[in-house]
Formats: sequence, C-alpha cells, structure tokens
Amino acid sequence: MKTQRLLVFLLSAVIAGLFLASSGAAKLPPLLDRELFFGNAEILGAKISPDGKFIAFLKPWNDTRNIWVKGTFEPFSAARLLTAETKRPIPGFFWSQDSRFILFVKDNDGDENYNVWAVNPQDPPEEGKPTPKARNLTDLKGVRARIYSVPKKQPDIIWVGLNDRDPSWHDLYRVHIATGEKELVYKNTDRIVGWEFDLEGQPRLASRILENGDTEILAFDSGQFKKVYGCSVLETCGTLRFSKDGNKVYLLTNRGENVNFIQLSLLDLTTGQEEKVESDPLGRVDLEDAIFSERTDELVGTVYLEDKPRVYFRDPSWAEMYAYLQKKLPGKVVNISSMTRDEKLMLITATSDTEPGETYLFDRERKKLTFQYRIRERLPRKYLASVQPIRYRSSDGLEIPAYLTLPKGIPAKNLPLVVVPHGGPWARDFWGYSGMAQFLANRGYAVLQPNFRGSTGYGKAFLNAGNKQWGEKMQDDITWGVKYLVEKGIADPKRVGIMGGSYGGYATLAGVTFTPDLYAAAVDIVGPSNLITLLESIPPYWEAMRVIFHVRMGDPSTPEGKAQLERQSPLNHVDKIKTPLMVVQGANDPRVKKSESDQIVVALRDKGFAVEYLLADDEGHGFARPVNQMAMFAAVEKFLAKHLGGRYQADMPPDVAKRLAEITVDVSKVEKPKKIQVQAKPAVHVALLPGTFRYSLRVEAQGQSQSFESAISVQEKDNAWVVTETLKLPQGEVSDTAEVSKADLTLLRRSVNQGPLSLTAHFEKEKITGTMTMAGQSKPFEIALSGPVMADGPATGPTLVALAQQGGESWTFFRADLLRQQAQPCQVTILGEETVAWESSSVPTTKLEMVCGEGEDRFTFWVDRSRNVLLKSSGQSARMGGVTIHRTLLP
Repeated sequence: MKTQRLLVFLLSAVIAGLFLASSGAAKLPPLLDRELFFGNAEILGAKISPDGKFIAFLKPWNDTRNIWVKGTFEPFSAARLLTAETKRPIPGFFWSQDSRFILFVKDNDGDENYNVWAVNPQDPPEEGKPTPKARNLTDLKGVRARIYSVPKKQPDIIWVGLNDRDPSWHDLYRVHIATGEKELVYKNTDRIVGWEFDLEGQPRLASRILENGDTEILAFDSGQFKKVYGCSVLETCGTLRFSKDGNKVYLLTNRGENVNFIQLSLLDLTTGQEEKVESDPLGRVDLEDAIFSERTDELVGTVYLEDKPRVYFRDPSWAEMYAYLQKKLPGKVVNISSMTRDEKLMLITATSDTEPGETYLFDRERKKLTFQYRIRERLPRKYLASVQPIRYRSSDGLEIPAYLTLPKGIPAKNLPLVVVPHGGPWARDFWGYSGMAQFLANRGYAVLQPNFRGSTGYGKAFLNAGNKQWGEKMQDDITWGVKYLVEKGIADPKRVGIMGGSYGGYATLAGVTFTPDLYAAAVDIVGPSNLITLLESIPPYWEAMRVIFHVRMGDPSTPEGKAQLERQSPLNHVDKIKTPLMVVQGANDPRVKKSESDQIVVALRDKGFAVEYLLADDEGHGFARPVNQMAMFAAVEKFLAKHLGGRYQADMPPDVAKRLAEITVDVSKVEKPKKIQVQAKPAVHVALLPGTFRYSLRVEAQGQSQSFESAISVQEKDNAWVVTETLKLPQGEVSDTAEVSKADLTLLRRSVNQGPLSLTAHFEKEKITGTMTMAGQSKPFEIALSGPVMADGPATGPTLVALAQQGGESWTFFRADLLRQQAQPCQVTILGEETVAWESSSVPTTKLEMVCGEGEDRFTFWVDRSRNVLLKSSGQSARMGGVTIHRTLLP
C-alpha cells in the first residue's frame, strides 16, 4: 500500500511540475516522500542475545514501533511480536545477561516518567493476544526510573533508581527480574546522582553533585561514603568501569589547570593515585569512549570524535578485526552494536552521511559477514547529499566547527540556507546521517549545523566559553556561520532560515529577536522563550543540576544574574521580531513547559504579528510518534517553501492530514499563562489562635498513599507568633518552625530540621537570607523579594484562618521555596461558604483556594467558622513532584 502511494505521489509530482519549482530544480534529485525520512523505519535497533541464540529488533506493528524476536539464523519474516504498543513507540530495549528476558522502558505521552518492563521472548502469546505477557517491574505513576546496571555476574537482577520517595532524588533498588521484587538498598539523602558497580555487580562508587556544583566520587561501603576523587563545576569527571582486579576504576576526566581535553585515567582506590592512560593523540578533542572486552574485561580500544570518528585499538586481535571490517565496508563508520558473551558473534552497524545504517552479523572466528537489514531500505541512497565538516571564525575570532550539507546536483551558489542549531546546549552534532538535514537538502536547501561554543567534545575551554552566553556569544557563533556562507557565495542572504529543537529552539527565537534582519523564516521546536521561567520549572529530578544551570546559564537569585537572563530571554524582545515564525510544542513536555511556547505565541499575536502554532497533546520534549513527525514536517516544509523558496511535497496521507489539522492551533484561542501579580502587603488585623492542633495527613503520590499525624502549635513570643509543626515520618521526625509578625502576619524567620537536612531563613523586606545544610555541608543562600512572604510552611493554615476571619475577597503574597531558592507568587481567594462533613457532624465553613506559581500548586482550605480553626485542606503540589496532600483536623 505504501509503495503504491509513493508511485502515485511521484506521478502526481511530475504532472504538477513540482520538480521544476525553480530554474535549478531540474538538476536536483527527485522530490522524495517525507515518509522516507520520518515515517517508521522497517527494521532497526537489532541486538543479539548474550547466548547467541536470538536477535531482537524494533519493527512497526499497527504503525507503532514494537519489539520483535527471531532465531539468530532465521529470516526476519519468521520473527515473533513481543510487545503490542499502539500509541507510543518503544524507544529501545536490552537483553538480560542470561538471555532470559528482554527489558525496556516506556513513559506516558512523552512525560518522561519511565517504568521498566520485562518480557520473556520464549513465552507463548497470552490467550487472545498477539504477544506474551510483559511485566512492569517498577509499576509506579509519576516516577522516573533509572537503570544503573545490568550485572553479568548477577544476571537475575538489575540495579534501578526510583524517585518515588522524593521526586528530586533517586533511591537505589535491587530489582529481581523474574519476580519483580524490589529491595531498597540505599535511601538517597546525600545528593547522589549516579553509581558505579564493580565487575561482581556490587555498588562500589557513587557520584555526588555538591551545592556549589562540584562533583565528588565516593567509595560506598556498608552504607558509608568516603571521597576518593573530585572536580570543580567547570571540569568534568566521572567513572567508566572497574579494572579487572577490582582495585582500580577507569575515569573520564579533565581535572587540572593544564588539562583541557577529557582523557582516560586509572584511579587506584587503595592509594588514591591517578594514572593517565590516554588522551587524544592529536590533541584536538575529548575522549568519547573506551572499548572493553566483555570476555576478558580488558581495555581494548578508545574512541575520539573529531570531524569524523577515530578509533585506536590496544589489542592486536581487535585491531585486526576492525581493519577487516573497514576493508569490507569502505567509507563507512563501523560500530559493534552488540555481541555474544563469548564475543564470537557480533552485530555490526555501518553508517555514513548518506547511509542511515546497514546491519551485519559477523562470525569472528570464520570472518564471515552476513547482511541482515538496511535502515530505511526504501530511501534511495543515490539521491542523498554529502556532509562536509567546515570551520569558520566567530565574532571574537574563536574557531567554530560545523557541518554543511549541500543539495545534490546543483551548484553551491546563492542557495536558500536553513541553520539547524543542536539541542542541549551541552551536546554536539556529529558527522553522519541526519534525516532532517537530508530532508532539507532534498528540498533544495543548504543546511548548516554549527557546534557553537558550549558544545561538548572540544575541550573544557570551548565548553566553558559558553557560560552565561545564551543569546550572546553562543548566538554570535551561529550568526557568523551564516555570514561565512554568505561571504563564500554559498548562501543567499535574503533566503536564510533557522530551525531547531530544545536549545536549538531557543537559538531560533534568539536569532529572530537579536538578529531580526538575518532570517527570513524560523521554526522553534520545544524552545524556551523565557530563561527565568525555564529555570523555575525544571523537573524535580534535575534538582542536583540546578546549581550547574546557574553557573552555565545564569543565577536568577542574584540581581546581576536575573538582569542577564531577562536580557537574554526572547520573550522580552518580541517587539523586534519581524521574521515569519512557526512554533512547535508537546503538551506534556517536562523540560520546556507548554507555557514557554504559549507565552511567546500570545505575545506575538497580541502585537498583531502572525505566528503558526502546532501543539500535540500526546507528545513531550519533541515528537516521537511518526504520524506527528510527518504532520509537523508537512507543515514545516510548506512554511519554509513559502518564505525561502524551496521545494515541498503538497500531498499527504489522510491520517497525516487529519493529525495536522488536530495539532494546528487557532492562536486566537491561546491563553497567556496566568501570572500572579503580588500587590501591596495585605492589611491584616486579626490575630492567630494560640494552641495545639493535631491533624491526620494523607499523602498520595505515584499510585501510593501514606498516612501520618502532625501537630501544629501556635504560641506568642514578644512581637511574633511562633508556629511549629512536628511530623513523624518513617525516615525520622521533621520539625518546621515559622516566626510570624503580629503586626501583619508576614514571616520573620523559619527553620526546618529533617534528618541530614536543615534550613534556616531570615525574611527581610527585599530578600531572604539563610543557610542550607545537607549531609554535613553548609551553603548560604539569598533569595530576592519583591513583595511580602506570608502563609508559608507551618504558618499556612493559621494565617489563612486569620484571613478568613478578616473577610475580603482575595489576597496576594509570596511563599518561599527554600529548597529551590525561589520566591513563588500566590493568590488566596475566598470561594464562599460550604457545609462539610467532619467526624459525625456537619460543620459550616469558609472555603478558600490558594493558587501559587502559574497554577501548578493549587490547594483548597475549609475554615470552621464557629471555632476559627482550619478544619481540612486538600490539593496538589507540582513543586513536590505532583503529590496530593489531604489534611484533616483530629478531634
């Protein structure tokens, strides 16, 4: 059916004259169907089982990518279906070390809350179903599981991190694959962000990010930690693998004033001595990876990624094997995608700029290479364009590496150009096949992919040169790439577009605001428009990275940092935009919230500027479903053709046309994210009610519920009310005390003690100052204020009771998020009177609602009007990871 549709498309394109869109178009290759680039690949991602008996791979079923399995020497047509997802594609999978299970992760509509699943490839299908039963090993809602290790010496377990107890930190669990039994091994109260397991499968080292952003590597023994290595926030260090004897660990590190590139080192855990193993022999780039034999556990090779990959082998037998493969697969980058435990059988993948991937089964002993499949088999390689590594100078003379793809068949002169900045930004583009670049080149565009400063792989000096340079020097690196191609006569200065995702989306918005005359079209895909709101809304499990964001982006808690981030935020410069703009967003994006796109769309709409908006309700940080991708690129190529003059495919399948209509937003109906404006300090004339009040608490999170009791005491002390809440939790007692001014109920001081965490804060007119201590390490903090702080911490309930007594309709003030070091605006509104059931009686109450931030925290309170006491409250807190909290007064 798809082949027939392609033939119909090619015939209609010829009749319509689409191949003759410009005088040079006749020399371009045929216009290729977008499905060839963005539709489901026929087969991809194959992995051979450790015992060599099976090959599992990804292939569509009902138009959704799923896992299949076959015998190693069986044809792919004999494969059996193992999963039956019909909506969201399976992103990947891996084998258990004993080959008994295939493990995979999946989330819900792009929310990135992954659970770990297991399926036995030898089980028969369930009755009435096309697949065997798959088991959810973690089975939690709203939790992001992290797979730390799949130990070969303990093939029946995996090591997993779960943030079910605290959304910001992952506890360490041992999970039994066959039964799904989970054992808590370590409760993460020490800011641990990663683990390294020895060759026996035991957790021996942990990584921690300190409050100042520095990294520590810690030995872990009997639940205790001891520092063995560390590096500053401006350096990189991390563990790679234990040595064969178990006494040393390989590190990737660039620690030291005279060390620029990441190198391979060996750390003796007994003596603490570090031995350099290898750095780039050419002294140009970071070490990308090290290759170890899974059979002998010896280091056999190293990998460096410059313009193209370079591989150096230390083991002669591996060097001989690699040379043989390169000879058999000339001009391609050869990778071992998987191998058997004895290393006799391997799956080899060969790629290039015009080859998405060929996969072969390699019998190492017999030196036999057997073709398996080609990714995107129907995509004609002869029509694809070559990718050239280039270099150019930026505004300050810094050399910028980049990749240039030129449309095939026409002279590289006065071409329409599309700049595609990569995401991250702490990442990089590589030489190889890019579906987006090839798609654009086929439409007649030159494509520039710059590795601007701040990109990884080129040394810490190049990485650190991007610090606090969003929209400034980093943007210059992109701008000067355009200028370079214009000066070379390659790009037509009147037909330059920019399109990118994530940070690339930000760079797109920055390009049309800070260089408004440079671009004739722009496509922003999940890009942040306001750097301050971006930092305020990062996922809770990125908490350890917050200080690193502040170092590399800017610190909004300081006056100079806030001013810098405001200056660099495209939303604050929408009046400069005159470039046609398309915005693309996933509604469930946990990294760049939907509000980032909404707010710039509304700002442009309200100034009378036309903007196109695509919003998918089943996507997150980027589009994963092929139908969504094809709908998006159908709109994108038409948009670019309109403004840059390239070719485009006019037709599309009915399901794609239907989906495009569904995700195309009527911008007149987009609502600006509601932002609470804190007005003058509320005039409060009512005192708090002294006494001790006991409550039952029920906390619901990730499908689980826990109940506790708390006690809140209110006492007078000089000119203040002292409100203390004591809460007994399984992990220990929590004490939270707030001192509140008698004059106006604003906060004066607050202190929190919870095991290894303690906080003290002093509230002044324009700032909050204090100290946070965690795991014995103290750090001062300061939070800027632009209004009063009220109804915070344990004082929330008593303060709202006072407001309900005083009367009125609405109050605004700030609450202090001391862990994230932010001041959060809140609005309290009296909703009216309501009679509620309590114990065995009906109680007349005043009902209030408190909304904080942009609506992400929302609580309802019921105040007993006769006794002037908080009777109950209920609500959900996004800043606490989406937990729901119910509080009820005890008799």
